[in-house]
Amino acid sequence: MEPRNPAFKERVEDSFKRQKFMSTIGARLGVVEPGYAEIELPFDEALSQQHGFFHGGVIGTLGDNCCGYASFSLMAETDSVLTVEFKVNLMAPGQGEKLIGKGRVIKPGKTLMVSQADIYAVQDGTEKLIATTLATMMVMKNMPDTAEVSG
Repeated sequence: MEPRNPAFKERVEDSFKRQKFMSTIGARLGVVEPGYAEIELPFDEALSQQHGFFHGGVIGTLGDNCCGYASFSLMAETDSVLTVEFKVNLMAPGQGEKLIGKGRVIKPGKTLMVSQADIYAVQDGTEKLIATTLATMMVMKNMPDTAEVSG
C-alpha cells in the first residue's frame, strides 16, 4: 500500500501526541508503516476491571486507535480520519505486563477504509492474542487533524 503523503509517519506521530486520552492511559505509539500501526500500553491497575485484567473498554480503545492510525497513514496530508464503526472480539483475558495492538488496513478506499487490529497481552516476553478489532474508518476530506477548542 502506498501512502498519499510521503511524511505519513511524522503526521501519525504528531496526531498521536495530540490525543490526550492516549496520554492519560499511558499508551505509546510504536511501529508506523504505510497501512500499519502499533500501539503499546503498559499495565496500570487504574485500567483494570474487578479481576485485575485490562478492562475490555481499554482493549477496545486500543483496537480502535490502531485501526485509525493504520488508516490515517495512507491518507493525503489534507485529510483526517474518523471512526465510523468498530467491533471487538474479546477472546481471552487481558492479563499481562502490557498490551500491544497491531493494526493494518485490509481495504483502503477513497472515502472508507476497513482495518483490523489484533491485540496481544504480553507476559514475560510472550505475546498472547486476546482480541481482534474490525473497524471502518472515514476519510475526512480536507479536514485538518486538529480541533479548535473554545472554553
